[in-house]
Amino acid sequence: MTSAASAERPIQAILLMNLAVFIFTAMDGIIKSVSGSFPTGELVFARNLFAFLPLLTFMLVVERRINLRTSRPWSHVWRGLMGVSAMFCYFLSYKLLPLSDAIALGLSGPIFLTVLSVPLLGEQVGWRRWSAVILGFVGVLVMTRPGSGIFDPAALIPLLASVFYALAMISIRKLAQTEPPTTIVFYFTLFAVLASLVTLPLGAIDPALAWAWPADGKELGLLILIGIMGGSAQIALTIAFRRGAVSLVAPFDYMALVYGFLIGFFLFEEVPDAYLIGGGAIVVTSGIYIIHRETVLARQRRRAATIPAMPVTE
Repeated sequence: MTSAASAERPIQAILLMNLAVFIFTAMDGIIKSVSGSFPTGELVFARNLFAFLPLLTFMLVVERRINLRTSRPWSHVWRGLMGVSAMFCYFLSYKLLPLSDAIALGLSGPIFLTVLSVPLLGEQVGWRRWSAVILGFVGVLVMTRPGSGIFDPAALIPLLASVFYALAMISIRKLAQTEPPTTIVFYFTLFAVLASLVTLPLGAIDPALAWAWPADGKELGLLILIGIMGGSAQIALTIAFRRGAVSLVAPFDYMALVYGFLIGFFLFEEVPDAYLIGGGAIVVTSGIYIIHRETVLARQRRRAATIPAMPVTE
């Protein structure tokens, strides 16, 4: 048995993925609860600054090294810019929308990833994935209901976050060819801390954007907790993809919709309507099928690469 095969632990991978998704969703709930006290830029700062606590611990204790060498610094900058933009929009959407709405709309990332992979990665997308993309956009339309008279323009924010998320994932695909996962996460976290500081002077323009000191120990504890949860979930996510195939692990990302509904209901008394549930189900179905097709095509490419070329005879 190969070492790669022996390293795969599907049950552990599924459990870790669900743990990561639950922690991320619970973190989103905390962000929503404190979004009235702190501007979004400050929340992005706290999320990434305190994420270094679990991240550095993992690198020192588990991996027993901190590998920061890279030959592609500008690729890390681009990945950081896209990732921070996505995070900012996601966090802002939690403030402006019901949590379940923001999470459901934010799950459209794989749809945009498929669309953008054509011009940016040169991928060939067949009719099956294009059909899934169209179906996914139908689900988004069901959730947002434009032209119905109850459309909330804030619904565009998590959709914009999904576009930035897709661009970040494309950059990660390129970086992962040469960079270890923890190195990518470290540089993104560092970039996010520094980039969020750009919002610090905005308080002079709009008092609503002014950074605020925590009013008490509870608020400080929540800011620290947001970062620790984000860093811990990222580690669990990384290990999950090491322990199981993408086709097995990735679909469980959509458990965020279930967790978001539950947290929104119990903490914020949000009751999702039939349009949100129906549209969310369509988006989830589309995303899972896209993941399935990408896995099938990747398997076919690997199989084709292992078939030796026929000798040329004259």
